[in-house]
Amino acid sequence: MTQRMAIYMQDVVDIQEELQLARYMEERGFSEIWQGDNRLARDCIVLMSAFLTHTKRLRVGSGVLPIWTRNPAVIAASFSSMWELGGKVDGQGRVMLGLGAWWEPIASRVGVKMTKPLKAMRENIEAIRQLLTMETITYQGEFVNLENVSLDVVYGDTSPRDIPIYLGATGPKMLELAGEICDGVCLNYGVSVDYIKRAIALVEKGAAKAGKSLSNIDLPELMVVSMSDENPDAALHAGKKLAAYYFATEPHIMKASGVDEEIAEKAKALMGWPATEEDYERASAVIPEDIVRDIMAVGTAEECRRKVKEYLDAGVTCPILYPLRGTIKEVIDAFADGV
Repeated sequence: MTQRMAIYMQDVVDIQEELQLARYMEERGFSEIWQGDNRLARDCIVLMSAFLTHTKRLRVGSGVLPIWTRNPAVIAASFSSMWELGGKVDGQGRVMLGLGAWWEPIASRVGVKMTKPLKAMRENIEAIRQLLTMETITYQGEFVNLENVSLDVVYGDTSPRDIPIYLGATGPKMLELAGEICDGVCLNYGVSVDYIKRAIALVEKGAAKAGKSLSNIDLPELMVVSMSDENPDAALHAGKKLAAYYFATEPHIMKASGVDEEIAEKAKALMGWPATEEDYERASAVIPEDIVRDIMAVGTAEECRRKVKEYLDAGVTCPILYPLRGTIKEVIDAFADGV
């Protein structure tokens, strides 16, 4: 079987270029594209809809949509609409729903209190899954309350939506929840191969609670790729800057990566919000090279392919490549023929 390959899009190129790259990915045999719902820059649903109309076979996923920003019924309706828009390829819908929590400091700045994230996530996923059956449902929870609600499509296709639900998870409890109630887990980037092995074991533990095996769970992973054949040192430096940012602002990634807290604190002291390029440069100086090579694919194209293969060997089903250094097209070309 051909290895699935995907690209992760944020907002590093303009939207028209994103659409051109989506078409190019399809031509080069990539299987899917995942759009981040990043910060307050780009809305993943808008971009996913555009990808579906500009490609014919590419599967399209949200990587990931925060549950706190939309009502679950609205999420279900949005993805149902995209399911209709994208049609089917080989009898399968082209849309994948990736859900996740939000992050700080954005959530609190817009008035969102992310309390009891596990309970809130479970309720949202359960309600959305029921709605995608196209049946009328009632759901009474602490965070989700729906009374006789359905996706009341009148003139379109009213058949159940085969939209797999993925959970963007990093912590142990969220990983177990993903295995228990989801079709897949979108594993995080900036983490080591050893972490991935532990994470997959937790997903398997959650799956067993629901009488499923690990083979029933899809395991794609976001992977940072900072690649340059001409200047691999510059690719490494770009990786250091991203690592500094995440260790300073996303402590759960730092913890998952097994990074010394002292390093993270040093980076945090040098990183402002919103972070400037000068902040990235200053904070990158405290990030050791071995940490970057442990948690990212950096260096030449061949070095990056070897690193990605380590994650595949650990159990990842689909690399979702996040190009950091080098053009996205170069990364597509480097991985189009596999790893």
